[in-house]
Amino acid sequence: MRAMNKRRICFGMLGAVLIAVALASLGLAQQYVYKAPTPADWAALAKLPDFSGVWERGGVGAGGNTNPAFGPQPTRGGAPAAPAAPPQRGAAPEAGQRRGGAGGGGRGAAAGPQFTAQYEAMRQAAAKAPQPEDNSTANCLPPGMPGIMGQPYPMEFLLTPGKVTIVIEAYTQVRHIYTDGRPLPAEPDPKFFGTSIGHWEGDTLVAETVGFSDHVQHARGVPHSDKMKIVERFRLTDPDTMTIETTISDPVVLTAPYTTSATLRRHRNWTVSEYICEENNRNYVDQSGKAGINLSVPGAKKD
Repeated sequence: MRAMNKRRICFGMLGAVLIAVALASLGLAQQYVYKAPTPADWAALAKLPDFSGVWERGGVGAGGNTNPAFGPQPTRGGAPAAPAAPPQRGAAPEAGQRRGGAGGGGRGAAAGPQFTAQYEAMRQAAAKAPQPEDNSTANCLPPGMPGIMGQPYPMEFLLTPGKVTIVIEAYTQVRHIYTDGRPLPAEPDPKFFGTSIGHWEGDTLVAETVGFSDHVQHARGVPHSDKMKIVERFRLTDPDTMTIETTISDPVVLTAPYTTSATLRRHRNWTVSEYICEENNRNYVDQSGKAGINLSVPGAKKD
């Protein structure tokens, strides 16, 4: 009996060790190790479409861009430039299109997200409630995905082996789309922009993004679930025009996925400017919770 018990204990300990090794291996597999690119990697990169340079999203000039799912986006100011004048930031002429329905498509389908009964009730309740005077962007928190991609500010695309980096002027934000073959994380850390994994389908970059922080909402008062996924398809339609088709799915909150599309223009003589949100920030909230703005001239002498 003692010998049998010892064998059971040994087998149990061996099983526990094997399980621990398997879990450790799984953890290491999700922690992708960077490898220095080879000449072959750079040669393969040269064959991909040229996304490099500074781009600006269309349709966000004088009137701004309102994504029905992620709220109004601030404008950068000014009406569109006259045809003879050089392009101005925040003044591109073409707006994105939106469509809804199963699979993110369908002509004649209602524009924007369609919520399940529970979340539609949340949306209606939030719509009836007073609009908060203070908000996160006024306090320099950036919009999450996909709102950051709809800002009326330039963004720069950088392609390197295994990764596409998007430097977004708004809020000085940086997105990474990993194209090195790693899988989507099974348990992603919640982030403003989630975790983006990409691959190439011919001349189209397809990026899947999961794992969003609570800051990201489908609409005011409508949170997302941990099942939400965003799929973007980036493609050049001519040397200086890029389209981005964005499909948002969330089986817990939405009745069906829906898709938006946008057009970006490349400006070959632009660079991304410095954007420090908190510099000269004039927004404040008083002791009673009421929001205000300081309109005094910086540096002016007080009487």
